[in-house]
Amino acid sequence: MMISTRGRYALRMMLDLAQHQDNGYVALRDVAQRQDISKKYLEQIIPVLNRAGLLQTTRGYQGGYRLSKSPARYTVGEILRATEGSLAPVACLEGEISCPRREDCATLPIWEGLEKVVDAYLDGITLQDVLDQARSRSGGDYVI
Repeated sequence: MMISTRGRYALRMMLDLAQHQDNGYVALRDVAQRQDISKKYLEQIIPVLNRAGLLQTTRGYQGGYRLSKSPARYTVGEILRATEGSLAPVACLEGEISCPRREDCATLPIWEGLEKVVDAYLDGITLQDVLDQARSRSGGDYVI
């Protein structure tokens, strides 16, 4: 399993919005500048996060984006699944493929175990956890 650039950038964008949540709606150009990510690339990620209900948006002069809930209520796994789709380590666990060997597959329990470990790990980390950890490492002045 490899997390794509889209998944990594989405996580960075969500962390940036969490960090600046007290500022109300945040302009995408500000996120792009702080994170050194192309605004055009972020514009491609926004619809995915909107469809997943992870963001609130507003248009106009004071328009921008903000989190739809508190940073403590978002998990890294939730954000990555919204952008990456399944985090399954093998295709047969995604449910889209019906493998004729599934009933007799000696390696299936390995992949199921790996998926459980990855899901538990990523679902056990919230945006707030990441912010708190970054803050403690840098003494309060941090960049994500």
